[in-house]
Amino acid sequence: MTSVLSRPCTPFAPVSGTDLQVPLVQGGTCTYANFDYAASAPALAAVTDRIADLLPFYSSVHRGAGYASRVSTAAYEKARVTVADFVGAQTDSVVVFTRNTTDSLNLLAGCVPGDTVVLDIEHHANLLPWRDRRVVTAASTLAETIDRLEAELAAKPAALLAITGASNVTGEVLPIAELAALAHRHGARIVVDGAQLLPHRRIDIAALGVDYLAFSGHKLYAPFGAGVLVGQRDWLDLGEPYLAGGGAVRRLSVDNTEWAPAPQRHEAGTPNVLGVAALAAACETIAGFDDAAAQNQEEELSARLREGLAALPGVEQLHVWTDAPECVGIVTFTVAGRDPGEVAAYLSAEHGIGVRDGQFCAHPLLARLGHPAGAVRASIGLGSSSADVTRLVDAVAALVDCGPKWNYTEDSGWWNPVPDPRPFPDLVDGTAGVGSPCATPADDQRDVTAG
Repeated sequence: MTSVLSRPCTPFAPVSGTDLQVPLVQGGTCTYANFDYAASAPALAAVTDRIADLLPFYSSVHRGAGYASRVSTAAYEKARVTVADFVGAQTDSVVVFTRNTTDSLNLLAGCVPGDTVVLDIEHHANLLPWRDRRVVTAASTLAETIDRLEAELAAKPAALLAITGASNVTGEVLPIAELAALAHRHGARIVVDGAQLLPHRRIDIAALGVDYLAFSGHKLYAPFGAGVLVGQRDWLDLGEPYLAGGGAVRRLSVDNTEWAPAPQRHEAGTPNVLGVAALAAACETIAGFDDAAAQNQEEELSARLREGLAALPGVEQLHVWTDAPECVGIVTFTVAGRDPGEVAAYLSAEHGIGVRDGQFCAHPLLARLGHPAGAVRASIGLGSSSADVTRLVDAVAALVDCGPKWNYTEDSGWWNPVPDPRPFPDLVDGTAGVGSPCATPADDQRDVTAG
């Protein structure tokens, strides 16, 4: 088919894996087209450079007298300032380093002194942790959904409104400032799950009125196992320590424990110094970009992808609302007559394209959108190009027009090409193919990691 693209867009920033060659079932290799940024983004080149620079100095932090320990401690604590500046945190906010967004929201859930109101469209990480949860069903329009949230908060006091910044399924962006004002009007605080928003949009939580923000390094081009919770100190200082252990106390005797204030209160044990440094490097690098230019390129690529898929018969794109003002670079779709897992396996095996399939850890949302078995998600990032979009649209078009050229079967919820001659690299297993039993997780395991 004729390409829907009018002019080329090259990657906005260098990221790892842009030259990765992957095998195809029909033989040969091609350059990998990564459309799985929403699950885990590749590392920015500046991030891997920072890790390489810091590795020789890696040591335990906070209590070491050695020079390397002092350097590591300085890097770790400087990262708090970098992260706070990156998100426009209030001057009295505290930055707690965690493993990821899920970890951050679970930490906060242990400190909330009352009910939490959430929407049913949320990622499981923002549905499951809250102890006293009140779930509001989203309407077909964003305006009516906000009215429902207001009615819920007005009917019964709540301590917290927990909301996503952008849907991890559809990419639709929520009006954070409006929701923050709504929460405060009814005596509640607001936490924003920024996992999908921050990789696409710069935000200023002080200007927006956000009380707490959670996000992950692995979605912000720093996939080294660090996450962040940033926000008001009082709840975090009074809440039960998230982990009990070394570093979380001021004084300890056999009979008495005096806990430290946040952030140390919730960061017991040896921290992920390298992951935190990587996250800070990502924040510094992204802060130096021309934000408008990056957003314009993403919007152009997203629009072309949406237009290309919309032109294909039997391809349906998913949306929560009819009046969402904008979307980040996430496009989720289904192909009539094809299981989402089969579509994803076909794109990978025959075209070297990586997408995500399943329910994206958002089971209630997929069910209410009429696709409880899941869908296919293509997400765009800083390393995406117009050539990638062309390949994806053309590959889906070929599937619609002619079907796959290879055979695919389902095993425990996982679709594989049969046979699968593609080898794994030696660093994993030099003899096992991608479709081998050791590479076939159970369906529930696959979906847990599909956020």
